[in-house]
Amino acid sequence: MRFAKPFYHIFEFTKMKPINQILLNATLIFSAGIVYAAPLSVEDYCDPTTAAPAAVKDMTPLADGVSYAAISDDGNAIETFSYKTGKKTGELFSIAGVKGELKISDFEGYQISDNGRKILLWNNSQKIYRHSFTADYYVYDTMRSTLARVSGNGPQRAATMSHDGRLVAYVRDNNIYISNIDYQTDNAVTKDGEVNKIIYGIPDWSYEEEFGVLNTMCWSGDDSVLAFMRFDESHVPEYSFDNYRGYCDPNPTGDLYPEAYTYKYPLAGVPNSVVSVHAYHVDNRVTKKMDLPISESDYVPSIAFNGQGDRLMVMILNHDQNQLRLFNVNPGSTVGKQILTETSETWLSPSAYQMLDYGASDFVIGSERDGHRHLYLYDYNGTLKRRLTKGDFNVTAYYGRDSRIGTHYMQTTSLGAINRNIAAVDAKGGFRLLNKEEGTAAATFSKNFDYYLMSHSSATQVPQYRLYSVKSGKLADIELNQAYASKYADAPKMEFLKVKNDEGKEMNAFIIKPTGFSESKKYPLLMYQYNGPESQEVLNKWRMEGIFYIASQGYVVACVDGRGTGNRDTAWSRCVYKNLGDLETKDQLAGAKYFASLPYIDAARTACFGWSYGGYMTLMELGNPGCRFKAGVAMAAVTDWRFYDAIYTERFMLTPSQNSAGYDKSSALRYSPGVKGRLLIMSGTSDDNVHFYNTLKYASKFNSEGGIFDMMAYAGFEHSLRMCNARVQLFRKIVDFLDLNVK
Repeated sequence: MRFAKPFYHIFEFTKMKPINQILLNATLIFSAGIVYAAPLSVEDYCDPTTAAPAAVKDMTPLADGVSYAAISDDGNAIETFSYKTGKKTGELFSIAGVKGELKISDFEGYQISDNGRKILLWNNSQKIYRHSFTADYYVYDTMRSTLARVSGNGPQRAATMSHDGRLVAYVRDNNIYISNIDYQTDNAVTKDGEVNKIIYGIPDWSYEEEFGVLNTMCWSGDDSVLAFMRFDESHVPEYSFDNYRGYCDPNPTGDLYPEAYTYKYPLAGVPNSVVSVHAYHVDNRVTKKMDLPISESDYVPSIAFNGQGDRLMVMILNHDQNQLRLFNVNPGSTVGKQILTETSETWLSPSAYQMLDYGASDFVIGSERDGHRHLYLYDYNGTLKRRLTKGDFNVTAYYGRDSRIGTHYMQTTSLGAINRNIAAVDAKGGFRLLNKEEGTAAATFSKNFDYYLMSHSSATQVPQYRLYSVKSGKLADIELNQAYASKYADAPKMEFLKVKNDEGKEMNAFIIKPTGFSESKKYPLLMYQYNGPESQEVLNKWRMEGIFYIASQGYVVACVDGRGTGNRDTAWSRCVYKNLGDLETKDQLAGAKYFASLPYIDAARTACFGWSYGGYMTLMELGNPGCRFKAGVAMAAVTDWRFYDAIYTERFMLTPSQNSAGYDKSSALRYSPGVKGRLLIMSGTSDDNVHFYNTLKYASKFNSEGGIFDMMAYAGFEHSLRMCNARVQLFRKIVDFLDLNVK
């Protein structure tokens, strides 16, 4: 979904700290033994380096089941820690400890081989799209304490280490290579890869953005076969925009002419990449194409070897994204057997079918076939062994299984759609919660599932991290963010409630009241929204971001999750099928009507704001005849679904030729003549996701109609404005705009 990211995902940044040495980031004033929190600034709300609570670094569970690895505080080593105590027990790698001629001065990430003898390291990364990058990769031998380059012929992408650590597959210039670390050889697996034409081993832009795929290579269990995907994007139209260099660039005046940026971007209704699946046999260097019924318009959102490592599991999704087929393939004979089929009258959600785990004799997959997202256990012949979960809740993450006792671990909405709890299902189907507190909990388990680190927060409780034993309970408090909690003790907080739409259906909602709120005063109202299909804004977790800053400036901020949003039942989320923007707009306006009726709200001073899909919603609401907003702010908005990418748009709308009336009705451009309130529309000029063209097209139409509006362009910025201090400036601008036009 990659476009349908809720706003809190865009702005939810966490300052990662090592688990053994958490540094607190509160600013405190000490006087006569009393601690006072310093006044909060716009940076305290909007700057992720300031507003984020302390956390723990990414943990890599180790094979012994009792320890894990994490990067050291200074970033120069990989240290080991005990699950029982959280304390450091040793060191797997350090820059200072490297022997031999090859040295590195830093590293950005790592991967440990299954046998623990090799560590893949990388540095000098260069961003490509939202998540992808190239880098220089190295393999560290833990027995010899030496480093070896994966390749000296230029940066690599998506390096993938074999289970024994002897081989590393990677991509350069759209071709796959395999580096043999022991013999220092570097062999080409493919040779006809070409930028903007043929891609091997890595996804195209659409797969990365909408399926979350970063790497399409995987090793068989014995490392004798490398399976990979081929993308032919020759017939995908190119998209070009000028890349303007902004003044926060290191060399702001270095370019007299803007750089033309061109890449393959399939809009709704145009051809996507044609994909195929292949297997390279290391011993004889033979590549075979798998014999699978993949049409030119089908998608392959997942390939992986089964738990035994001898059969390739290939998922095929039809173009309309309402039929899924899973194949069990012999990479030697290339013959595949279809073992699972699932269909839907609307769409199949990646959040369900990508919840996938291949075990030794069976596999787990998510499905929403009964109206909620649940887990199902199948054998490799496609026979359903049992349903793992059931009930009026959704499974929101699958953590894995303890194969010794047959217990599965997951995250669910068992305590209501706005909460997340950790749960377990035993071999007999017994379901239990590992934590029963309301709020949002997430877990990272040890390899053997004896231990886990749980994070927990709520709208009023800052994130806390604790280590647990599955059998005996809590072992140690790792980080409670006490100083951070003191800093934000007086900041506006989120309160939850239910609001009915015009059809009498309850919507989950939150309200954030201003600092120093008084029932006797009248406040301006800002309705914040996202409301994209399957998204969720009303969630009981800690957030400290721009909308809280807006509340601190004297506004009541409110939000409703209307029809189309996720983690209720599919009847609620799927009713927007083929008609985006219609029911969502009605529900947002119904929510605004309710909040405007509250005694402390001035109904004459209301506005709306959204980012991405929420920006689209702002434009749809302002143009609706029933709109009473004085103003609206639309950031990075899609203005017509014909301008957005095929995988996301067609999942919910089908193609323009299949659903022309739906596209017409769902276009924000159609409603621009009805806009009466003041509009602030903003976008990054280098947004490769929601192109700046969306904003320019809307502005052009609004200009031609004689509309008066405000507009801001962020030169050289992408979709999320992650550069420089852009988010701080953005929310200062929003408050300034609201103060002038609403307050």
